Amino acid sequence: MADSKRVQDAGLTDGEVIDRVRSGEVELFEVLMRRYNQRVYRVARGVLRTDAEAEDLAQEAWVRAYEHLGDFGGRAAFSTWLTRIVLHEGWARARRERRFEEWRPEEEDGGDAMKQRATAAGPETEALDREIRAMLETAVDTLPETYRTVFILRDVEELSTAETAECLELSEEAVKTRLHRARAALRRELLALAGGQARQAFPFLGSRCDGMVARVLDRLRTTTQ
Repeated sequence: MADSKRVQDAGLTDGEVIDRVRSGEVELFEVLMRRYNQRVYRVARGVLRTDAEAEDLAQEAWVRAYEHLGDFGGRAAFSTWLTRIVLHEGWARARRERRFEEWRPEEEDGGDAMKQRATAAGPETEALDREIRAMLETAVDTLPETYRTVFILRDVEELSTAETAECLELSEEAVKTRLHRARAALRRELLALAGGQARQAFPFLGSRCDGMVARVLDRLRTTTQ
């Protein structure tokens, strides 16, 4: 498809694209793929923890979605229907390879949700971002699959609780519980990965410490005079 054609068709709704694909404009399936490719890969990566397997699963899911496009009835959003295809195919593969991890309730752990860190441009910042992203991906891979998929749908893809529940065919309460436990487990894992570096966080030494001491002493002298 030419770039101009792709831009033109990008304004179509999912339903309009699907209708035209069903009518024989097979090349328009590319619009759906470009629209949802990242989600499909991320969900696949949440089930199967290697890039190669996730990419293979994503490709297979797209083929299955095309083959069964006639079955899509519009009762749910296309993105939800597509996500379910990825999940079910991924779970089937994981079971076949005996890598499916049974969910086991863990001890509740409180704490706030992880916050997105604001970044500034620059080589050092970009290098740090890559290091943090790699550490996060490693930590996510340690999660049980049932926690991992919820985390990816909610915190990576930023689906709502209701949308995630619909994709996974869970209750919203179950989604909230699993997300809470996933975040708690990630905090523990990230601290473990950081190791002794955690003790070096938020340094307040040298000139910063000297400045604080001087300011406090100045105030104390003023109040005691």
